[in-house]
Amino acid sequence: MSKSPPPGGTGPNPYLLLTTTMVLWGSGFTSSKVVVDHLPHAVAALLRFGGGALVLLVALRFVPAPRKTAPRDVARAAGAGVLGVFLYNLLFFWGLSLAPSMDSTTIIPVMSPVLTTGFLLLTRKEKASAARVAGLVLGLAGATIFLVGSRVDGGGGNRFLGDLMFFLSAGCWAAFTLLGPRVLAGIDPLRATAFAMSCGAVLLGLYSVPSAVHADWGSVPASAWLNAAFVAIGPTAVANLFYYRGVGAVGPASASVMMFIVPTVGIVCSAVFLGESFGTVQAVGAGVLLLGAVLAVTQGRFRRSRAVAEPVMPGPDETKEKEEERLG
Repeated sequence: MSKSPPPGGTGPNPYLLLTTTMVLWGSGFTSSKVVVDHLPHAVAALLRFGGGALVLLVALRFVPAPRKTAPRDVARAAGAGVLGVFLYNLLFFWGLSLAPSMDSTTIIPVMSPVLTTGFLLLTRKEKASAARVAGLVLGLAGATIFLVGSRVDGGGGNRFLGDLMFFLSAGCWAAFTLLGPRVLAGIDPLRATAFAMSCGAVLLGLYSVPSAVHADWGSVPASAWLNAAFVAIGPTAVANLFYYRGVGAVGPASASVMMFIVPTVGIVCSAVFLGESFGTVQAVGAGVLLLGAVLAVTQGRFRRSRAVAEPVMPGPDETKEKEEERLG
């Protein structure tokens, strides 16, 4: 399947950026679990996104803005950071302190695109082919089978609560994805990501103060610090920048569906680096999920698919139909 780059642009293919993002995110689940095993979940979230925000703010010093950034654009990016950085990671790391990494790497990447696409279809902002819908359904079915298999040996109330946190964090990420095109309407991806992450990091910092004061910093091993540095730079700073660029090019629905790649990477990393195992039922679930991802991405292209380098706001004289076509 051929993919065209954004019109008038010579940058990297948006689907390559999104694929790289998903691989980084998949590995990030495992590294985050290592950090949260040695530090309170709020502190672990702050280390990841506080570090990521610093990396992006430094990058802003070397990358000139393509256009002047208006205060309202900064406010939009900061508002997106409340959902996509603060609330998402607060729930995610809380769940990670209660449940295995494998649960998070299955629930969040599957539920996020389902919620995103469901909202777009209900509001008639997107039209999906039968193959796209079938891929989403298979993905959800695969995740369900996987979760059933993960409970064969029992997990107790803590695991259930952790999984509930993962479902709620998936909702936050879906909202963050839907806000992407509007945020990018007046600001470049680097600054949008930096401002969103900085806002979320500040809120995480305020929330984590009590936990940080009582944390046993002296007992944190070097492996935890290395993983904290990795998730701050790779799965956070670089991946979120790539993701925003991808959303700006292909739209939120197409970008979110590619999150089905994340569970495959995350499951492998969890098994190899954390020793988390899964049985036959879980393997079947992972296979069904992967099948759904392939179907959705390769055969489920939207009928009115138009890649745009950056969304633009409609003029006052445009009709509703033109507005929907431009934003879609």
